Amino acid sequence: MPYILNEDREQFDDVIENLPIIHNKGELEYIIFSIMKIYMSNKDYRYSDLHATVYAVQHCADEFRRRFLDKREDEAIKNNGDIG
Repeated sequence: MPYILNEDREQFDDVIENLPIIHNKGELEYIIFSIMKIYMSNKDYRYSDLHATVYAVQHCADEFRRRFLDKREDEAIKNNGDIG
């Protein structure tokens, strides 16, 4: 996942830290979709820009899965035994 420099993160950290509590999947999806629209608002409506927007979100989902969901699955296998 492409990380940005610490000094570049500062402009976003304040906004992220002050988000209200996200209660459900619908609220999370609303925020993500809104950010995608904001990102596209100053881009050309071209395939490459649209694709980059979707790819960024997919890349984040893949990284989240790698860091959290996969570890949770490994714990479940360890605690409950594998099915195969």
